[in-house]
Amino acid sequence: MSEPGDRIREASEPFGKIRKIIHVDMDAFFASVEQRDNPELRGKPVAVGGSAARGVVAAASYEARVFGVRSAMPSVTAKRRCPDLIFVKPRFEVYRAVSAQIRDVFAEHTDLIEPLSLDEAYLDVTENKQGIAVASTVAKMIRDRIKEVTGLNASAGISYCKFLAKMASDLNKPNGQAVITPLRGPEFVAALPVKKFHGVGPATAAKMERLGILTGADLREKSVEFLHDHFGKSGSWYYRISRGIDHRPVEPHRERKSVGAEDTFSEDIFDLGPARRETAALADKVWRSCLAKALTGRTVTLKVKYADFQQITRSRTFERALREADELAAISGSLLEPLFPVGKGIRLLGVTLSSLEPRREAAAVQLSLELPDGVNPGA
Repeated sequence: MSEPGDRIREASEPFGKIRKIIHVDMDAFFASVEQRDNPELRGKPVAVGGSAARGVVAAASYEARVFGVRSAMPSVTAKRRCPDLIFVKPRFEVYRAVSAQIRDVFAEHTDLIEPLSLDEAYLDVTENKQGIAVASTVAKMIRDRIKEVTGLNASAGISYCKFLAKMASDLNKPNGQAVITPLRGPEFVAALPVKKFHGVGPATAAKMERLGILTGADLREKSVEFLHDHFGKSGSWYYRISRGIDHRPVEPHRERKSVGAEDTFSEDIFDLGPARRETAALADKVWRSCLAKALTGRTVTLKVKYADFQQITRSRTFERALREADELAAISGSLLEPLFPVGKGIRLLGVTLSSLEPRREAAAVQLSLELPDGVNPGA
């Protein structure tokens, strides 16, 4: 039987050294920028996004979150939950400029920076520019410097791997930080509900729960063969992270080629109605991710995996980039509809946006739906 020290080395020393990774996540970034720049918004519930009937919340201040307002929520629902909610049009050129200031702060400490979006990034500070031995000290210096330069609060998670650094950054939000050490890592994961794992969506969490997997400890009890059988290639990933093992390096200069989301269903889908609802939910998730990264794209791809594991894709590319969430949902639906009726159940659906480009401000604030030719918003 392996000793605790052996498990720690397995989890954190794939290259002979314990890495020190920080995940920095700005607190309610878009909304906080608006409150910073407009004193009348401070202390009030603010939503960045469109207030029209088909608008969507791109970001919510902490004052709005108290009422249950969340990003990607329809604006009408957000207003119902918080009648005093103040909607502000997004200013992506400002968010990008502030994000650049934040990246400059990161670069004062390390060149190993992997941006995930405008408001979050992984940093490897194992060998930082100041030669500081304690990563939590580096994280505090970074957060203080961000506050000094931008006037905004940031939270941070510190650990020996990316997965746990990401989980740690949520533990003491807002304006806080948390450390998950190599000794604590496996036990932290064991106690964590699988539905809170970063990268485990609602459908996967539901499937895990149907299999009796409620926590990381339950997940750890399953063999890698069992996990492969039920979750495909993701099984190896679940096997490792249930043990607090994540050997992925921080990857600077990584060029993002696409933004996508997919779900494997606990029960196969045979009818168009449920498939359309699932596709719309995936399109919404993809668009939220694009908003956070200030990206849009011209190519929409629908992925379908059937019960017998046959997989097909359908794509459409347009001359101009998409402007709204409704466009992505409508185009995804138009790719889905010709596949019905189906002769066999669908076990997985995925939506991807590629041919990426930066969002333009005019497109970002547009509230009306203007679909590419030939796409019916009711499809």
